[in-house]
Amino acid sequence: MEQLVEFGKRLKALRRERKQTQRSMGELLGCTASNYQKIAYGQINIPISSLMILADYFEVTTDYLLGRSDRRREE
Repeated sequence: MEQLVEFGKRLKALRRERKQTQRSMGELLGCTASNYQKIAYGQINIPISSLMILADYFEVTTDYLLGRSDRRREE
């Protein structure tokens, strides 16, 4: 799915901007680094609550994370 690929790219870029590891992101979401990696590679879907946690943490919209918008924040 194209959306999952874009989601993974954006998630990786945002994580690197914040200089966070996959392990620390897993801790944020309450999962293992391995599970987080599967999320980032689009191998598994994530709960809406995890999507909201990521959007809040990175201060972006869920639409930006999902690749539905190129604007990081609502105006």
